[in-house]
Amino acid sequence: MTTGDLSTLLVWGAATALTIALIAYSVDLARITEQSQRRALRAVVEAPGAVQEARAAQATRAQADVAAAQVPTQVAATVGAGVGTAGGAASAPAGRPTGAGGPAGGGAAPVVGSRSAGAAGDLEEPIRSARAEGIARTTTYLSVVLLLAGIVLRGVAAGRWPTANMYEFTIVGTFVALVVLALVQRRRVLAFVGVLVTGIGVLALVLALNAFFVQADAVQPALQSYWLVIHVGVAISATGVFTVAFAAAVVQVLQDGREQGRSRLERPWTRADGLRRALLGWRVTGPRFAWLRTMPSARELEALSFRLNAVAFVLWTLTLIGGAIWAEDAWGRYWGWDPKEVGTFVAWVVYAAYLHARTTRGWSGRRAAYFVYVGYAVVLANFTLVNLVVSGKHSYSGL
Repeated sequence: MTTGDLSTLLVWGAATALTIALIAYSVDLARITEQSQRRALRAVVEAPGAVQEARAAQATRAQADVAAAQVPTQVAATVGAGVGTAGGAASAPAGRPTGAGGPAGGGAAPVVGSRSAGAAGDLEEPIRSARAEGIARTTTYLSVVLLLAGIVLRGVAAGRWPTANMYEFTIVGTFVALVVLALVQRRRVLAFVGVLVTGIGVLALVLALNAFFVQADAVQPALQSYWLVIHVGVAISATGVFTVAFAAAVVQVLQDGREQGRSRLERPWTRADGLRRALLGWRVTGPRFAWLRTMPSARELEALSFRLNAVAFVLWTLTLIGGAIWAEDAWGRYWGWDPKEVGTFVAWVVYAAYLHARTTRGWSGRRAAYFVYVGYAVVLANFTLVNLVVSGKHSYSGL
């Protein structure tokens, strides 16, 4: 067995370990969902008023959030504290049940910005699967180790830095994404983030091994430069960080919908309302998404996504600058409107717009997350479509 064959075998082993991690994360989510559905059903049978109370709490919280958005932060805190005292019999909001929770019958209103129950079954913390989480962590770490060994041996077999084609870019990018995932989850397991990142990782490794694979060999003269390490290595690192940031943004939008107690599936549609009714059980405010109770708040997830995107944006900027310097050295010009150059610049513009809107324009929540979705889609398209469909000087797929 050659060194290159051993490298490929290790990558297959990493893909297998990552598949087990994906299954373990999915089992954890399934257990949380199952327990939450049982609690919701029991709550409806034993205490029918619990559902109405939860919905009233959502309405109160939504009103408080609107008020907080219109006043300074210190006033918003006062408003959030005052909602609970204003819930008595003398000034209770119309339709809100009284006689439960406090001596005045108003009960305590949710704190502004905090997570509240999306259904009666959310009133308790869902039961997690410690065994599944342990397996997920262990197999994720194992896949990181196996991938690292496979990457090192790939470089040894090729006699160069292993980032010269789509196969090598994919396995190194997956490695970076898994390292970032392990760092993010070192204190708290975020099961759905784990499902998304490991799912993307499994898909990427399977594509790399079955569609992008080429034998380890020397590269063409244009790539025989130390810039192969700097420029491409930084681009791969940025892509890996963007992947985890994208996963955090997906969970952020789901968490935001549950905290706000709103779902497009709950209100009638103008068209195809039959489809809406068929999918009603999958509304984000329903018991099937009660696993969101184990996740940080939407604000925390948004902050996590912002920090990761900020780091990746810096790396992506260095990718653009390094690429321009390398292009001048190799081809005698800094910019030539090559498809890969244009795609990289478009991705940079999207993420720059996201950071600008987030920091100076006050954009947050769903609007900010949608920027992340578009930016990540551009990054993926720049890697796949430009290399496989569009011809140019950067078409180094090796296929």
